[in-house]
Amino acid sequence: MAAEDTDDQTVYKVVVNQEEQYSIWPADRENPLGWQDAGKTGSKAECLGYIKEVWTDMRPMSLRKRMESTGRK
Repeated sequence: MAAEDTDDQTVYKVVVNQEEQYSIWPADRENPLGWQDAGKTGSKAECLGYIKEVWTDMRPMSLRKRMESTGRK
């Protein structure tokens, strides 16, 4: 873990967009346009760990749907 990560006292939240892509954002700031709370807050490491667990398919939702409609996965 990098030194700047251990010194970071910021509380983060996990945010998700319409394409079901995840990111972290400082919890005390308004979400960026197009992003919603995903329900997880904590340290940077905790939030990134949560994203690693839940974001198992990195393809945007629109691409996944298009591939499913053409019979590809």
